[in-house]
Amino acid sequence: MTPLYELQGVVRRYGDRVALDVPELAIHPGEIVGLVGPNGSGKSTLLRTLAFLDPPDEGMLLFRGAPACPATPELRRQATLLLQEPYLLKTSIFENVAYGVRLRGEKDPVGRVRKALEAVGLDYDAFARRPWHALSGGEAQRVALASRLALRPAVLLLDEPTASVDASSAGAVRNAILSAVRQDGTTLVVVSHDLLWLYEVASRTVGLRGGRVVASGAENVLAGRWERKEGEPGHLVLEDGQGVMAPPMPLGATMGLLSPEAIALSILPPGGSAPRNVLKGTVGQMFWERGPHRVLVRVGVGSLSLAVRMTADAVRDQGIHPGREVWLSFDPSALRWGS
Repeated sequence: MTPLYELQGVVRRYGDRVALDVPELAIHPGEIVGLVGPNGSGKSTLLRTLAFLDPPDEGMLLFRGAPACPATPELRRQATLLLQEPYLLKTSIFENVAYGVRLRGEKDPVGRVRKALEAVGLDYDAFARRPWHALSGGEAQRVALASRLALRPAVLLLDEPTASVDASSAGAVRNAILSAVRQDGTTLVVVSHDLLWLYEVASRTVGLRGGRVVASGAENVLAGRWERKEGEPGHLVLEDGQGVMAPPMPLGATMGLLSPEAIALSILPPGGSAPRNVLKGTVGQMFWERGPHRVLVRVGVGSLSLAVRMTADAVRDQGIHPGREVWLSFDPSALRWGS
């Protein structure tokens, strides 16, 4: 299948600062891709690049296999971006949702407005004629999302869609975007710090740090004060005094990458004489993943939050739950190096 997006050597700068540096990234039709990373990691810049608003300073952005720079008006209509702070026109809710639909030539947008409002859990008869200023923060966010859904874009790009809404509105946003994927084949790219919500939604996550893609899926990033000498094993000292051993560090490496499948979790200290990293931590959050009977368990270890992927049966059999102390173990050779 031809990727919907392909980024090849894409670099985006703001002045002298490199905000985005992506050697390679592909997003396929119908995917729900979650973008995760600390503030300033390049997530919003990547969203704006995918929305054809900020063209790359270097590299190539392809859309459906064709160069997307410079972006034509027709191309920009393929993707729509919803920012964290919703902007509504100072008119009725109906006109807010209908505005973009009319711009695209639809003369009678009632049906699409009704469907979009109902998709985000807002009753058409109760909300369509309501003025923009008579909405709560969560309702305003849902109306802003409805205005994008009504366009039936090929790509919906969401920047912190649940940051300022209550649990009910967050659930309505989740249901609406999943419905867009099922019914319209929409591709979603979502930035969110709400990992519990994001892991319920995303089929894949991409981790960014310093403008670069450092992990795909729930891969762990072990960044910190690595002690190293060229060609010798690396050693990371955690805030609680525990340590992590790693393979020899190449020149330029700054972080370790560790797959959730490479970590074993148990409620008792692991035995065995083979050299392994053994860490004691506390279960934080647990996420049901969009896959068959899989649970992603987040464990706090010092300043790190490590993800471990387990089967639902293993979680049940060991009695794993938030707040429980557990032991993690993994082979040092499972760590890979990133810069």
